[in-house]
Amino acid sequence: MSEPWYGDGLRFECTRCGNCCTGEPGYVWVEPDEMAAIARFRGEDPVQAERLYSWRAGKRRSLRERANGDCVFFERGQGCTIYAVRPRQCRTWPFWESNVETPETWQTTGKKCPGIGRGDLIPVEEIKLRTRVVVL
Repeated sequence: MSEPWYGDGLRFECTRCGNCCTGEPGYVWVEPDEMAAIARFRGEDPVQAERLYSWRAGKRRSLRERANGDCVFFERGQGCTIYAVRPRQCRTWPFWESNVETPETWQTTGKKCPGIGRGDLIPVEEIKLRTRVVVL
């Protein structure tokens, strides 16, 4: 099996710009252990935090969004208020299969994400690990 096109690694450094946390509506899947970590981090009751900050989408839960599509935990001028305990889906950004499929998809993602092409070189092994994280 040949190495992926990013065999030399890719540079990325989160600038906390919020572009991945704002805008068009979508889903940020959150598992029970992640929701519990968020509640602990915020010093809140886990059951109440789940009700306040997530909603049931079929058999899964997603973080709530504000009317403008922003994540409930994103604050303008501050960024992600739960960055240290953000869900798996957020932690693996931008190393999603859809973003690293080709050099062109990586470049397109870079137009929305100013951290792409900056910072530390992320080795291919780490990128492969992050793209394999399945958000169930």
